[in-house]
Amino acid sequence: MNSSPQAEVFEVPAEVFEAAYWLRVQSNSLKQTKALVSELSLQFYKLGWLSGTGGSVTLKVHEHNVPKQNQFIVMSPSGVQKDRMSPEDMYVLSSSGSIFSPPPTKSYPNNPPKCTDCAPLFLKVYEMCNAGAVIHSHGLDACLVTMINSSSNEFRIRNMEMIKGIQGHGYHDELVVPIIENAPSEEKLVESLTKAIRGYPKSTAVLVRRHGVFIWGDTWISAKTQAECYHYLFAAAIKLHQLGLPY
Repeated sequence: MNSSPQAEVFEVPAEVFEAAYWLRVQSNSLKQTKALVSELSLQFYKLGWLSGTGGSVTLKVHEHNVPKQNQFIVMSPSGVQKDRMSPEDMYVLSSSGSIFSPPPTKSYPNNPPKCTDCAPLFLKVYEMCNAGAVIHSHGLDACLVTMINSSSNEFRIRNMEMIKGIQGHGYHDELVVPIIENAPSEEKLVESLTKAIRGYPKSTAVLVRRHGVFIWGDTWISAKTQAECYHYLFAAAIKLHQLGLPY
């Protein structure tokens, strides 16, 4: 007896899947995510975290039926006034990190568009931490707290209520954040950032000495909440150090 013919199985190329996903999300989730990056950037600028064109924000484009590791990524551009960005200024990247949709070029005196220099670092955090959002802050307190003890590769603080706002921590826990040394450009920080994430799996932040901090969370709400708590704790540590009190 002849067996019944089997149906052929075709594997859908990744680029076809991404294109279909792109067509589905660009009218809803993508627009909302680009608008949210613009809104958050303005808020963080007013807090002093994104001044002088420094710092950056990135979010995953959330879709219920798409695994986080396959979701599109929205990143802010480099070298622009972070308080004046619009949703149209954002870059859209594939989950693998290739630029899927660049922003339009603006007239003089605006520079030609360029994706954030933090892109390799953001992609590494997404890869290693399964994050949904990452914030890179140039906040002064995040910079100064790394200089209290220039020989230490950690920031430690305990017995502060705001530690409860950090994922996986309670009031009685000691918060430990790794500190890596700065480099002339962000992409040269990838190796040390990778080592810090591996060495401190409980941490959701990495400080960069004399530079700033990278903070991430499962969602933009988690990342924003933790960023506010981290900056509070950095400021508290600096004030306590000035007063000669232990932290």
